[in-house]
Amino acid sequence: MAMPVIKNRGSMPYLKNKRITVTGGAGFLGQNIVKKLKDMGCRDIFIPRSKDYDLVNMEDVRRLYIDADPDVVIHLAAVVGGIGANSQNPGRFFYDNLMMGVQMMEQGRLHNIDKFVAIGTICCYPKFTPVPFKEENLWNGYPEETNAPYGLAKKMLLVQSQAYRQQYDFNSIFLLPVNLYGPGDNFDECSSHVIPAIIKKCIDAIENGDEEIEVWGTGKATREFIYVEDAAESIVLAAEKYNKSDPVNIGAGFEISIKELVELVVDITGFSGKVVWDSSKPDGQPRRCLDTSRAEKEFGFKAKMDFSDGLKRTIEWYEKMEYKGIK
Repeated sequence: MAMPVIKNRGSMPYLKNKRITVTGGAGFLGQNIVKKLKDMGCRDIFIPRSKDYDLVNMEDVRRLYIDADPDVVIHLAAVVGGIGANSQNPGRFFYDNLMMGVQMMEQGRLHNIDKFVAIGTICCYPKFTPVPFKEENLWNGYPEETNAPYGLAKKMLLVQSQAYRQQYDFNSIFLLPVNLYGPGDNFDECSSHVIPAIIKKCIDAIENGDEEIEVWGTGKATREFIYVEDAAESIVLAAEKYNKSDPVNIGAGFEISIKELVELVVDITGFSGKVVWDSSKPDGQPRRCLDTSRAEKEFGFKAKMDFSDGLKRTIEWYEKMEYKGIK
């Protein structure tokens, strides 16, 4: 029996003539994904805005599917933030993320769409997962406490995805990206993640003539980061080529301590003052680093951006926004 021909980017891409809805498509990651889709020839892309569709509300989700009539949904929309934002909003982060994802997938099933791409988070992993994190370790413990409500809400999309494939033959996939960074990131001091937070501290200190900056934790925790354009490429590749129930890690395959990260940002920005560590604040998960071999095997993704170069581009972008008065 002849094997089916798998279309690739050299022939006609699967996504090219599909009606694609990208929730969160106007956001940091979403804008990069929409650009990648347009670059590969996709023209029918619908980007719902939160002012028009509240995805926590089932009636709005139903209306979205009627208005957009998608073949493929890439669900990026999420309520996110760093350790501080997670600690202050555990209930909201759980409820909003859970309801958005569950309802978007359920309505996708009812509308018989071709494919649903669910975006999870590294926060789904147990607190003490062996490094590098392998997808099969997802259920071997409870997530780190400060972001557990958010992580578990997103993790339920994996359960739903696998259950729907088993019962309804619904084609959905689940991807697990590490923390993103890059130009266009969120630099709001109340909700930003660690890289933009540290960049902002250093740039602000230089501008204000401050002699020190304060950073949460001890600096011993480790993290992995992926440049936003690389993350967008991985998600588009998965949407194009991957059709299995197994979750897939999306990362750059390296580990750096927060202390080393701060030193790197300090060096690139030129901040010459003192770094004060507030060890009364939480470090978060002790270590984070992904095994990214499944993504490379299944749909040929491997991150390209050098971390130092990516940081330089991010800092240059932020300084330009500062110069323009856009913060």
